[in-house]
Amino acid sequence: MSTQALTIDGLEVVYDALASAIDQAGPGKVELFLVKLALLQAQALGDEQAFKQQVNAALQDL
Repeated sequence: MSTQALTIDGLEVVYDALASAIDQAGPGKVELFLVKLALLQAQALGDEQAFKQQVNAALQDL
């Protein structure tokens, strides 16, 4: 697992790419897109415990 964090500018690029992709997926496919993206990111991360921690962090303050 990489310990290199994104810069603020990098996070903005990622946010914009995600927002654009959600718009492209359309209202009926957003959930499917997000699940596919999460599974691809879990595979890229290669660490199920770290992925579970990220899921829990994302659930905070919804």
